[in-house]
Amino acid sequence: MSGLTHFDDQGQAHMVDVSGKPVTARVAVARGHVVMSAETLALVTSGAAKKGDVLGVARLAGIMGAKKTADLIPLCHPLPITKVAVELTPDASLPGIVVEATVKTGGQTGVEMEALTAVSVACLTIYDMVKAVEKSMRIEGIRLILKDGGKSGRFEAQE
Repeated sequence: MSGLTHFDDQGQAHMVDVSGKPVTARVAVARGHVVMSAETLALVTSGAAKKGDVLGVARLAGIMGAKKTADLIPLCHPLPITKVAVELTPDASLPGIVVEATVKTGGQTGVEMEALTAVSVACLTIYDMVKAVEKSMRIEGIRLILKDGGKSGRFEAQE
């Protein structure tokens, strides 16, 4: 299982030992989007959805998702997250909502999974809040955009 750090020499899954790594500043940014009809987008942006403030609730859900990542993904370390920011931007060209999460920590391992979880949970929350009017919405393009800090340094996705 060369190169896969979550497996030991016998191929068994295990949590990576990061105790020997130095504490460094780390950041990760992830992005995804929810594609919906122009009518549904107008409903979301006008604040007229029956369940209330879709974007506000999705932002909070994304923040909570980042904080709960270690509870959801078995081999993730619980981390002292120092910042989670979730931005939700209506985009008429999709049409839909672009979701971007930035997560920071000072720690021994990165926050990529926390950023990806934040985006995923925010997108799922948008879907949940407006599925009554459009079940055909699509959650797409969830990916890591940027990661910095630690031994592997900086990664920036090619657009």
